[in-house]
Amino acid sequence: MSAFVALLRRDLRLGLRQGIDALVVVLFFLVAGAIFPFAVGPEPERLKSISGGVALAMAALAALLSLDRLYQSDHEDGSLDQILLSPLPLELVTVAKSLSHWLLTGLPLLLAAPVLAMMLKLPPEGHIPLLLSLALSTPILSLLGGLGAALTLGARRGGVLLTFLVMPLYVPALILGAAGLDASLTGAGAGAHWLILGGLDVAALALCPWATAAALREVAP
Repeated sequence: MSAFVALLRRDLRLGLRQGIDALVVVLFFLVAGAIFPFAVGPEPERLKSISGGVALAMAALAALLSLDRLYQSDHEDGSLDQILLSPLPLELVTVAKSLSHWLLTGLPLLLAAPVLAMMLKLPPEGHIPLLLSLALSTPILSLLGGLGAALTLGARRGGVLLTFLVMPLYVPALILGAAGLDASLTGAGAGAHWLILGGLDVAALALCPWATAAALREVAP
């Protein structure tokens, strides 16, 4: 665990040195979300009906902004080869990488979500369900995004390829997150949606590290 924590601290330290990246993610999340009231009209009921889908979709797009650098910089400077030779299992390395990505992108998005909720005229009783939907959805985005980043590592135009690869995988989490928020606002009960999302989190945590590690071994044997 000491090697896991050391790798996590290293990635967080490197990410915080480039704090502009986290700021860009949050600004994109807010600015892109703020465009929707201009496009669909300022009517509160209309905005309320689309707020969940908009927030989840913007979170997915914002998470993509930093995914292509998740392994790329380590691959270019040779750090990835050293990590592969370390005693820490590669599966745990991928977990540490995905966790650092979530802490640097997913967590700031959670903190910025109430601001976007106010922009989209989401009623106050919907703020907590929105945060819960994002809290359950964003770990999936980081884990699946890490898999996509490993699969496209070293490829030409890897960022474009990464987008086309992971966006379809994001769809179930986005649908369930938005549906959970809508069900909570209408009083239909969102427990089932959030339980399924939690199950997807567990499945992604169980499967993505193994697949990501296998992809990294192919790129840097």
